[in-house]
Amino acid sequence: MQAVTRRPVGYTPRSDSGLAGYERILARAGLTPVAGVDEAGRGACAGPLVVAAAVLRPPRSGGIPGVPGLADSKALSARAREDTYQQIMNAALDWSVVVIPPGDIDRFGLHVCNVGGMRRALAGLNGRPGYVLTDGFPVRGLAVPALAMWKGDQVAACVAAASVIAKVTRDRIMSTLHADHPVYGFARHKGYSTPSHMKALAEHGPCAEHRRSFVNVGGLVRAPDEAIAGLADTADGTSQAADMSGEPEDGHNGPIVDVIGEYAWPAASLASGARGA
Repeated sequence: MQAVTRRPVGYTPRSDSGLAGYERILARAGLTPVAGVDEAGRGACAGPLVVAAAVLRPPRSGGIPGVPGLADSKALSARAREDTYQQIMNAALDWSVVVIPPGDIDRFGLHVCNVGGMRRALAGLNGRPGYVLTDGFPVRGLAVPALAMWKGDQVAACVAAASVIAKVTRDRIMSTLHADHPVYGFARHKGYSTPSHMKALAEHGPCAEHRRSFVNVGGLVRAPDEAIAGLADTADGTSQAADMSGEPEDGHNGPIVDVIGEYAWPAASLASGARGA
């Protein structure tokens, strides 16, 4: 008869423990500090991939000290994200940001850049974490215990903080790029594959900030007329009207080319962001 392995009750987060539940359990086990890692811009077809790592103060029963507005960055409005970002900057014990340019994504593949960015973001922390929580998929070779969490930015405070840092940093970068390339509307859609973005790309061609390895960028360059005709259907199967005045701030992810696997990463090619980004 196969033995059943049970987790110790004291180290099992309750379903109602909130965002700080995992950090409290790990602290109880002596695995501190806990670092969370997340990215922003994975599905965008223009602009950089931004990866952030964050270490928060030990949680209390009322939540994370100094960060009352903390939540998954995708669940916050742009104004709320900015406010929460500032709370994190004031209250976090440590944080680090890595910015990966489109050229590196084209050369090495999105997954390779994402994994390499997570490693670099963790390496950029001032101290070595006792445990790492990553959003979505495992990252090998961290030399510390780690757990990959499905929708980690919705269930772990440090991952949610990393999500906010990465998202706000990237949004600011895209707003700056809008001044250099106003025809694409980067400040509005942040480089995601919205219909107005695809229309501008078909009319003007890609700029240096577009990821040419992405299928929708290459496809529009090769056949702009056919690509524009298909813009009524978004990535989630819903339809949008031709009038894009109500276009969402962050569009749907477009088709992408993603290299699956982990390969040698040339550290010098990855741009790291210092604190205060």
